[in-house]
Amino acid sequence: MERRLAAILAADVVGYSRLMEVNEEATVRKLNACRQIIDGLVADHRGRVFGSAGDSVIAEFPSPVEAVRCAVDIQQELEVHNADLPEDRRMRFRIGVNLGDVIVEGGNLLGDGVNIAARLETLADAGGISLSRPVFDQIKKPLDLGYEYLGEHEVKNIAEPVRVYRVLTEPEAAGKIIGETRRAQSWKRMSLVATVAVLIGVAAAVTWLKPWAPTLEPASVERMVFPLPDKPSIAVLPFDNLSGDASQGHVADGLTEDITTALSQVSRLFVIARNSTFVYKGKPVKVQQVAEDLGVRYVLEGSVQRSGDQVRVTAQLIDAVTGNHLWAERYDRDMTELFALQDEITNRIVVALRIKLTEGEQARIHRKHTRSVEAGNLLSRGVEHFYRVNKTDNATARQWFEKAIEVDSGYALAYALLAWTHWFDAFHGWSETREESFERAASLAEKARALDDALPDVYALQGAIHLFKREYDEAIAAGEKAVAYSPNHATNTALLALILHNAGRPKEAIQTYKTAMRLSPYYPAWFLEDLGFTYLDAKQPDEALVAFEKFLERKPSAIHSAHAHIGRALAYDALSQEDEARAEVAKAVETDSGISLAKFGQHSLKKDRSGLERGLATLRELGLPE
Repeated sequence: MERRLAAILAADVVGYSRLMEVNEEATVRKLNACRQIIDGLVADHRGRVFGSAGDSVIAEFPSPVEAVRCAVDIQQELEVHNADLPEDRRMRFRIGVNLGDVIVEGGNLLGDGVNIAARLETLADAGGISLSRPVFDQIKKPLDLGYEYLGEHEVKNIAEPVRVYRVLTEPEAAGKIIGETRRAQSWKRMSLVATVAVLIGVAAAVTWLKPWAPTLEPASVERMVFPLPDKPSIAVLPFDNLSGDASQGHVADGLTEDITTALSQVSRLFVIARNSTFVYKGKPVKVQQVAEDLGVRYVLEGSVQRSGDQVRVTAQLIDAVTGNHLWAERYDRDMTELFALQDEITNRIVVALRIKLTEGEQARIHRKHTRSVEAGNLLSRGVEHFYRVNKTDNATARQWFEKAIEVDSGYALAYALLAWTHWFDAFHGWSETREESFERAASLAEKARALDDALPDVYALQGAIHLFKREYDEAIAAGEKAVAYSPNHATNTALLALILHNAGRPKEAIQTYKTAMRLSPYYPAWFLEDLGFTYLDAKQPDEALVAFEKFLERKPSAIHSAHAHIGRALAYDALSQEDEARAEVAKAVETDSGISLAKFGQHSLKKDRSGLERGLATLRELGLPE
């Protein structure tokens, strides 16, 4: 394997996707003209272009001096070339230059030397140039330029932080080095004296691959845990919080959640549920591994960096099967534009995957429950606790949702999630009065429906409320409506399965559970518990044993574990294995000393009361206390 030291220049067009959307043919012609200029200048400076895809260029040079001279000439020539065009039609490039060790593979170069140049490009301004410290050390004397130190930046897949410098080409800056002594963490203090534009540039420690980046290792379809669906499939990974402040993580999580929710309402897509993608949060996972774990072809990943009222968001869509980037973009916006940005990213995905939306889907995915950034942030903070499903976090989530409603009294989703917290109180026995909690949940659900009658969460909740009132037909209708509005919502799909099971339609429920589990491969444990009882009602005891065993592996203690042992006892009894059945009843009592026939019967919502009584009679014979 041949290695050598090389100066690498990476460049790509700013806002290329936007330009293509406005006028594809004119943009392609403009790009070709710019490429002729770039290729000619690279050759003039004894360089060689070894990588290009779409709107990008990667070139190597015999020295960093030649690489930076070429970068400066490129930006100056392109500025002249753009001079006669309107501002919104100018094609500007960002350029990054690095000096590092590379691996030679035929005519291609690979390795960190190339990757760092790619990351440096994302840190450059439109029409600007970013350098690594090794390049700066080599050129600061030979070249009559100025430089601004932008601090140390953590960049993706690179172990050590990279020290970054911005090239200043103004004549008055020649020979100057600005800010080199400041530490990387000082950008917040510097914001007091710097302009907003410089603040955003310094704060933009984004770590990103672009469409021109070296192709990723493709995922193996053969190694996928699940077969690929027969329609475009996607997982939205949790956006990284690059703000340097862990308390701002809710902004990144909220963006991830909103994009996932919007995509989940598109019937021609297969979208992995939020519960399953968030298991990768904060973990250094590879895209191809995620695709193989979840059984999807496309993966969206991104980052969010907030600085005051400004936010920088990067996003890229990857075809994991080919290893290619379908698109990547960086957005610098005011926080008040965050909701519009969510729509823009969602639209980009839909267009990239060539999905045609129905009119109803277009309306639903762009319907915003609030335009208040503050209310949205409060809701996101609550969601962090909501998904933990325990008494303390449920109460905390309720407080955040109530605060969101105080800020925006018309926030339908906040009312719906607030209603769910009361439903959880009733279901798990976390409140003093179960009936009051259910009534509160029903009242809030109706308020949410009045504000937005196309909100899937409302109908899922109403389905659960009707089930607890044993209004089975109404429960099924509401559950089916929730799934129709959001066909990729795993939890709502599982709730429909729960309703179908208790309404006496176990075979339909089994298939619905399987759909929910495919949408969320890392599904909640409760899916397994009720699936086990559904198999029992469908006269499939062997499958019931497997479901209960998987549940107990995840939840070996607590009241629902006692229920799982009871379910296994009924399954063994159906298989005429009485000793095993009695042993499971004993385990149930050992797990929960308060378990009894009366309590177990109370928890049942089954429409078939005679079937319930037969089950209780069997458990009595097997030794379950009254």
